[in-house]
Amino acid sequence: MKQTLFTLLIAGAAISNSNAQSDNFQKGNLKINQIQVIGSHNSYRQNIEPDLYNLIQAKDTSRSLKGLQYTHIPITDQLNKGLRNLEIDVQVDTKGGKYFHPKGLDIAKSDKAYDPNGEMKKPGFKVFHMIDIDFRTSCYTLQNCLAELKKWSDANPDHVPVFITLEPKDDDSFLGTKAEKFTPEIFDALDAELRKGLGDKLITPDMVRGKYKTLEEAVLHNNWPTLKKAKGKFLFILDNNGAKRDLYAQNHPSLKGRAAFINADPGKPEAATLFRNNSEDPEIANLVKKGYIIRTRADSDTKEARANDYTHFEAAKKSGAQVITTDYYLPSTLFNSPYQIKYDDGTYVRVDPVNGGE
Repeated sequence: MKQTLFTLLIAGAAISNSNAQSDNFQKGNLKINQIQVIGSHNSYRQNIEPDLYNLIQAKDTSRSLKGLQYTHIPITDQLNKGLRNLEIDVQVDTKGGKYFHPKGLDIAKSDKAYDPNGEMKKPGFKVFHMIDIDFRTSCYTLQNCLAELKKWSDANPDHVPVFITLEPKDDDSFLGTKAEKFTPEIFDALDAELRKGLGDKLITPDMVRGKYKTLEEAVLHNNWPTLKKAKGKFLFILDNNGAKRDLYAQNHPSLKGRAAFINADPGKPEAATLFRNNSEDPEIANLVKKGYIIRTRADSDTKEARANDYTHFEAAKKSGAQVITTDYYLPSTLFNSPYQIKYDDGTYVRVDPVNGGE
């Protein structure tokens, strides 16, 4: 009898806590680091040209493209579906036209037009995965991507903030095309593009740092904005942990004046948003409790989807990492698998299980 009573009390407390969390979520009282969202990896990406894929695989058996067999619906459709994390890759093209005709189209002809409106001829940041090879995209330029985000946000002004990882890419093509490299000046231009495209819809490091000496100090004191204050906004995180990250932070202590956050190590003045791609990393929960926002992955390189393996997704949910990325918010259309990532209630946003509070 005592055990039954104890069990009922625990269950009742859990229900009460869950109701309190839900109420705080609905009222917007939670901070933006107290929710957990599911989003897409390489959100703009369209499937690689099938003939080009097969030709490369046949000619170079040491180079596996199997991990590239995924594709996405348009970004607006993803947002309408409920995803609140996106990933955008950006390539530099200051003069315009550098990537207008991918060399892959000379190797394998395609009946599908590439860049029919000539967007790639214009100067500015371009959005695609790999030079010459993996170039199909639903959003040719960063300017167009940002315009699409703004249009959707204006139509849905009360939306939960969207976390966007922004990966600066400048790897040369193995077919010979040289990438334009990122510099501090190029990063200044990138920030200007973000501000021009989204304006006051950005959540910036300066806003989070507030009166604190460093960004990390503000984060460790939970100075993230509430959902109420952050509704209708976007938070960008630079997806790089090496030289490009350091270039972006150069001469910007605690990211003063910058438009995006970075993947800085704990203990650094700029530390606020961290990447931990291995969702089974035991440190994630501790970092979440301290106040950092963590990005992790439910799957990668199509491996989990092919095996219908939810191990990493379950670990990601349990870890409390606030941003979980997947290639499969919808089941694959390129191979047979029922694998699909979403929460049990079919949504893509919930109260964080580790630091969501009462």
